[in-house]
Amino acid sequence: MSLSLARPAEPLPAAVAAEPAAAAPAVAVAGVRFAWPGRASFALAVDWFEVAPGERLLLTGPSGSGKSTLLGLLCGVVVPDRGRVEVLGTDLAALSGAARDRFRAAHLGVIFQMFNLLPYLSVLDNVLLPLSFAPERRARAGGAAAAAEARRLLARLGLEADGVARQQAARLSVGQQQRVAAARALVGAPAVVVADEPTSALDRDTQQAFLDLLFAEVARAGASLVMVSHDVALGRRFDRTVAMGEAARVTPGKSAP
Repeated sequence: MSLSLARPAEPLPAAVAAEPAAAAPAVAVAGVRFAWPGRASFALAVDWFEVAPGERLLLTGPSGSGKSTLLGLLCGVVVPDRGRVEVLGTDLAALSGAARDRFRAAHLGVIFQMFNLLPYLSVLDNVLLPLSFAPERRARAGGAAAAAEARRLLARLGLEADGVARQQAARLSVGQQQRVAAARALVGAPAVVVADEPTSALDRDTQQAFLDLLFAEVARAGASLVMVSHDVALGRRFDRTVAMGEAARVTPGKSAP
């Protein structure tokens, strides 16, 4: 559950080295450099960043600090120009694009900032969509009974009416769409949940209820949570808060070294 910008230079003392080894991190980033093609004004550098199994980590920072880019790297949506991004022991850059998509569907629950719901599908079908690409995740959601699990999550998010579940996603309010996106990320107990500003469209009471559900479902699955927010006051509810400047270096005007 620690963050450092470099590996320890000295060997561990014998007394420490003799202790049982800690569990492998759920997420490990080392020596990463990334720049968006054609955008010389932005480059991201992450020397060392870890998230422990079961840890709830809040990542904060101003707009433009690279928070969403870092999440994209953790999800395998993009791959680094240099360095390694490992999730559950798998080097994402070593996988093909299709294999990364399958890995993400099976092991990660992602709440995108723009939701990425399919507007022509029903609310229920949107929640069930990740299970179509990951048989093992469907099995964790109950197999043939996965729809019941999806409805349970929707109900806990305040979308329990059957009529809502049958509605097209495009007909929902922004706040409702955000909660549907959360249910989609949580269904099937993924090992790592990544959330990009998931409470931004929620009022304070709904925000707290959402976090209660998010933490309960993450704990139920034994999952790690990495959440981005501008609201530093949320940090008291997390195991650890990391300011983006502590996790990464964003270099304006030139490529990362």
